[in-house]
Amino acid sequence: MRLALAQIAIEGGDVESNRGRAASAIESAAEHDADLVALPEIFNVGYFAFDTYQRNAEALDGPTLTQISDLADEHDIAVLAGSIVEDLSLTDGERPAEEGLANTSVFFDRDGRRQAVYRKHHLFGYESAEAEMLVPGESLGIVELEGVTVGMATCYDLRFPELYRDIAEAGATLVLVPSAWPYPRVEHWQILSRARAIENQCFLATINGSGSYDDATLIGRSTVYDPWGTLLASTGDEPDMVVRDIDPKRVEQVRKSFPAWHDKRR
Repeated sequence: MRLALAQIAIEGGDVESNRGRAASAIESAAEHDADLVALPEIFNVGYFAFDTYQRNAEALDGPTLTQISDLADEHDIAVLAGSIVEDLSLTDGERPAEEGLANTSVFFDRDGRRQAVYRKHHLFGYESAEAEMLVPGESLGIVELEGVTVGMATCYDLRFPELYRDIAEAGATLVLVPSAWPYPRVEHWQILSRARAIENQCFLATINGSGSYDDATLIGRSTVYDPWGTLLASTGDEPDMVVRDIDPKRVEQVRKSFPAWHDKRR
């Protein structure tokens, strides 16, 4: 599988410009023959633009995700639209019991069909309005894509290893983590991501944005780790794209050569 991580520049509250950059990134990933491209956390609104969340919240069939679906179909590429501010009152079907807003990622297949929805479980409260404004998700995001079982998590979820074990036990061999991780916590970003790959013996890819809003500046550094925790590819903090081929058989090889899962006890 060829995986692309779209580290786009995100301007807080400028939805039209952000959508345009996301569309360009999807087109670029397709030109690189990627099978799957992933976008950062709240790529259309900007994570730290809390004062714009309410007016820019959308349904799952709203303008942002409709555009992403059309682009996936047009360019024959799977897309993790990770994530948008979802207005749960506008969404039909499975959703948290409590209405409000959610931090929601959606996975589209090559035909633009919605295959999985993941709402961020762990909401950040430290110098952030996310925990006050949003409703946490309750379900895992797992999807099959051409022989790869893909799991989804979001940013602050990296600090909660139990979630990643649940994802791995559900069969995931690749976990995608759209994020809006800011300075100065570079070491945390790198260590936590690598640890989640190592302890679950799976590929893990973090997709961060680029840019600043008020006092927050995103660190970028979108990265792919293999099941040993080896860094395969990464970026700096400017807009960029990671394109990397990953072999799903590598997960089976690592788990067979170092079968730590057989030794775990509950």
